Amino acid sequence: MAETPIKDSRGFFKLSQDPEQGGFGYYTYGTPVAGAGQFARPKLLSLLNLVEFRWQGMDDRKIGIGNISLAEGAKFRPHEGHVSGLDVDIRLMRKDGRQSPVRWTEPQYDRDATEMLICLFFESNLVKVIYFNDPKIARVKQRFRHDNHFHVTIFE
Repeated sequence: MAETPIKDSRGFFKLSQDPEQGGFGYYTYGTPVAGAGQFARPKLLSLLNLVEFRWQGMDDRKIGIGNISLAEGAKFRPHEGHVSGLDVDIRLMRKDGRQSPVRWTEPQYDRDATEMLICLFFESNLVKVIYFNDPKIARVKQRFRHDNHFHVTIFE
């Protein structure tokens, strides 16, 4: 299988897949593997870099960055959306610091840290909507299958 390119014909760039080497405060996850589903517009990448930089000054845990967009705008099944390069899935923060999924209903879910991370996205004034099912988090909208991550959509 050929490795996915760093930039597609739309001008979308693949999120760096080696964040530990670069000293970044995030890790990658999602499908397909190896960043094939992590193509973003430069504006979204800039927001992710800003949030990640600000987060590093507040917390030692890494941010989990998941699905964004497939190269060339291919349909991202089973996702709705995730074709514009303006949507990204972010894992919830865990109390134990592990880099694995957790639902907002589970004891290892860190609501305070997740809320702080969501606030960093909203503070950018670039966020159109965040979907997430924890009813105790302000300003988010609930949506089916958003129990173990939140989905950020930014303005074009």
